[in-house]
Amino acid sequence: MTTTFPASLGQTAPGPSPSRLSRARRSTRVLFAALGLVGGAWGVHIPSVKMHYGLDEAMLSLVLLSAAAGAVVSLFTAGRIVAWLGARGAARACALVMGLMLALVLHWPSLALLLPAMLVFGAAMSLYDVAINAEGSALEVLGGRAILSGLHGMFSLGAMGGAALAAGLLRLQVTPEHQLAGFGLLMALAVLAAARGMLDTHPAPEPHEGPQAQFAWPRGQLLVIGLLIFAGMSAEGVMYDWCVLYLKQELGMPQAQAGLGYAAFAGAMALARFAGDRLRARYPEDQLLAFSAGLSAFAMAVVLISGDPWVSLIGYALVGAGLAPVVPILYNAATRVPGTSRAAAIASVSSIGYSGFLIGPPLIGAIAHALTLTAAMGVVVVAASLLSIFSHRVPRAKR
Repeated sequence: MTTTFPASLGQTAPGPSPSRLSRARRSTRVLFAALGLVGGAWGVHIPSVKMHYGLDEAMLSLVLLSAAAGAVVSLFTAGRIVAWLGARGAARACALVMGLMLALVLHWPSLALLLPAMLVFGAAMSLYDVAINAEGSALEVLGGRAILSGLHGMFSLGAMGGAALAAGLLRLQVTPEHQLAGFGLLMALAVLAAARGMLDTHPAPEPHEGPQAQFAWPRGQLLVIGLLIFAGMSAEGVMYDWCVLYLKQELGMPQAQAGLGYAAFAGAMALARFAGDRLRARYPEDQLLAFSAGLSAFAMAVVLISGDPWVSLIGYALVGAGLAPVVPILYNAATRVPGTSRAAAIASVSSIGYSGFLIGPPLIGAIAHALTLTAAMGVVVVAASLLSIFSHRVPRAKR
């Protein structure tokens, strides 16, 4: 028999016991950290992919574009897949696929085989992302308190740990091939174990909300939120995919040291997200978003103007702190739009947001090819500035 739960914060009965909710929160933290681990390892080893396959910036952009395209396409079926498999089943299946693709990324005999593999990798990552964010949103409802920012903090903590570990292993001369295989296996095993603690079912809609669609084209409020996520994910995606290469190629840092730039960005983002739930409770979300995005734009401008490696590391940290609240605030805002399930709402706005990852890689590659990578990284300044300017369009939560 399916248990139904009330859909508004503060109402938790009937539903899981407090101990069951606590176990689910712990499990979901691990799931977010595992996704970050994959992202951190991948970010550090993008230069490894570039070197292994002999790619220029334009061809590397095509590899990143394939992953982004897979991410966007999978979002059109994400709501249905999560409804069919459940958040737990979807997370487990996607973890296995992600782990395998990460392990094989430097083993394909040609670029022609790498590209479809990256398509699958991106699709698995975005579907996994929808499943765990739907779980986090449900836990906010059932527990009656904000936790999404802290969960995204675990993602950033995992990314920082993955980046720092990968950089350390490079210093120890562990081959990228062995590293990525190990990261893929570790992530898959962690998810399979932690997923056992996830909720058995998610809260059902209240009767007055009517039926909830498992897919929704982004329009109205969902479209506005999606465009804001597009700006935020564009900036974040550029940092994840290009920040290490910028330090290595433009500023001359060794790759092992350049990997610390990714760790600084992700680590600061993690710390800011752990404080984010308190800030969300204290300040209107649109004002918080305006300030934090403005901080990111300013910090990245200083990085690009200075051209100094150590100033860049500090700037990366400030960019990460500024971008930290973007996804938690906007994902949660999407789930408040009536008429769609949590997974469908997140997938709807993510279909636009992930397009930032789709457009970002070829845009950065094209600008870098025509001008310099330094000029291309200015996309972060532009995207964060736009997010700050239009943050007033975020619908405010009821207080």
